[in-house]
Amino acid sequence: MCGIVGILGKSSVSTNLVDALRRLEYRGYDSAGIATIEGPGIERRRAEGKLRNLEKRLIAEPLGGRTGIGHTRWATHGRPTERNAHPHMTAKVSVVHNGIIENFRELRADLEAKGHKFETDTDTEAVVHLITEELDQGAKPVAAVRTALQQLRGAFALGIIFAGEDDLMIAARKGSPLAIGHGSGEMYLGSDAIALAPFTDAITYLEEGDWAVLRRSGAEIFNVDGVPVERPLVKAVASALLIDKGNYRHFMAKEIHEQPEVISHTLANYLDMTQARVRFPDLGIDLSKLTRVTISACGTAYYAGLVAKYWIERYARVPVEIDVASEMRYREAPLPEHGLAVFVSQSGETADTLATLRYAKANGQRIASVVNVRTSTIARESHTALPTLAGPEIGVASTKAFTCQLSVLACLAIAIGRARGTISAEQETALVNALMEVPRHVASILRSDEAFVAVAHELSKADDVLYLGRGSSFPIALEGALKLKEISYIHAEGYAAGELKHGPIALIDENVPVVVVAPEDELFEKTVSNLQEVAARGGQVILISDASPEKTGCKLAAHIQMPKVDSFVAPMLYAVPTQLIAYQTAVLMGTDVDQPRNLAKSVTVE
Repeated sequence: MCGIVGILGKSSVSTNLVDALRRLEYRGYDSAGIATIEGPGIERRRAEGKLRNLEKRLIAEPLGGRTGIGHTRWATHGRPTERNAHPHMTAKVSVVHNGIIENFRELRADLEAKGHKFETDTDTEAVVHLITEELDQGAKPVAAVRTALQQLRGAFALGIIFAGEDDLMIAARKGSPLAIGHGSGEMYLGSDAIALAPFTDAITYLEEGDWAVLRRSGAEIFNVDGVPVERPLVKAVASALLIDKGNYRHFMAKEIHEQPEVISHTLANYLDMTQARVRFPDLGIDLSKLTRVTISACGTAYYAGLVAKYWIERYARVPVEIDVASEMRYREAPLPEHGLAVFVSQSGETADTLATLRYAKANGQRIASVVNVRTSTIARESHTALPTLAGPEIGVASTKAFTCQLSVLACLAIAIGRARGTISAEQETALVNALMEVPRHVASILRSDEAFVAVAHELSKADDVLYLGRGSSFPIALEGALKLKEISYIHAEGYAAGELKHGPIALIDENVPVVVVAPEDELFEKTVSNLQEVAARGGQVILISDASPEKTGCKLAAHIQMPKVDSFVAPMLYAVPTQLIAYQTAVLMGTDVDQPRNLAKSVTVE
């Protein structure tokens, strides 16, 4: 959740620390702070709220040290106040932390009994005092950290500096991502390579359980057993230019409008467009003998997996079990022998998804992951990583990553269908051609905002909004409702249209807009009957469809005209207007579109 950075620099690092934190603010923005080595001691500056508050404080109270750490916080333990903001410190050590220390209460009680005074409500402060206790007993910094790490339970990434140690920083990771950046006479530390993009593209990713001693001359890395290890140096693909908003008001708007390009890039990675065939990587399993596919994910990625369930079952004729990772990881689901398990995650670091992946792997499943970060933990722990080529997604509400996930999963469904013989060569060609047309159709939807702004004016007046869909449009209704509540804070729910009469219809009156996702497919007439039920009760019907309004047989509050496409690719296209509706509503209501309250981009804690 939180973002951490560290720099061993040649001159004052405070400006660069803040610059790096700006690139990590999507991970959390409840508070921010930095600490630097100043002579024999440590100085820090913290501020509640967003990074700009810290910047203001640094103008009034600058820091000059050339060794420092920084943090942008998403609160898990303790209120989002300056008092609870990182870095945490004693006179001897300062720490920034991403994750959760599960045994902090026991550690805190033990340390308080030894005379340590705690100043915050956070779990992280236990780490600070634990290291300080070791230092007080005469241990050197490296030995103190090594001993402290052995006592910690939970998921964490740590950056640690020490009073009077101008050429030392220690990093550690367990369950949370952490990257080391290599410069010329400088070293860097970050939760994400994006944070380090302006400074270096030479990156070493720490693996699970690793900890590292950083000096300006380089890094010495140890595994969980304290044995020195070598980790590969890679060239990071993240660029500082890629995370600029350009001419757009918000990152979310930019990312919505990038979809034609990034969908094209993603499809090109999995399709032979000249032959109109799927060119899918070898998953290391005989797809023709699959008896079941297991899919798991969280949030928006889960809805991508839910669309995939419809696709795989329809076109490949294989049963699919799908569940949110936070449930699946605990219910000890039986898994088929030599089965295929697919995990979907934008960041590739989602804690619940990673835990479920490890469960599936331990139970003999072949693991494929659909991820946007190729170097992520989920990607590295999968047998096969299936990258989405969406590029860095900064807006907390996922847009382009979602449609790229759908692009990969659509190709997977075709690949399984071809292997099983449930799709003919002619059908494959037709489906691939439909996929190849998606970027063009998405671009056509994005040409004008007028219709979406008009709908936003109506939704902004509502306290509750319903989204309806059938078949593969049902997950898009769920995703549309999620987008609206994420960034506009309007209560919204998605329902299978056929479930309307089984309860939700009781909510319908003239004050409840109902957004209906209804491509003119084989289910359209069934959806129209539900639409008429809404209209008969005074509901405001907002129809997203390629069908003419006259075919509904009722009055519409608004109609978003969609291009006519093959029903196979409809979910990919129909996701876009739901994104635009949510975006324009949030803009109209004046919410923080890119950084909605209480949310973080990468959920690396349970």
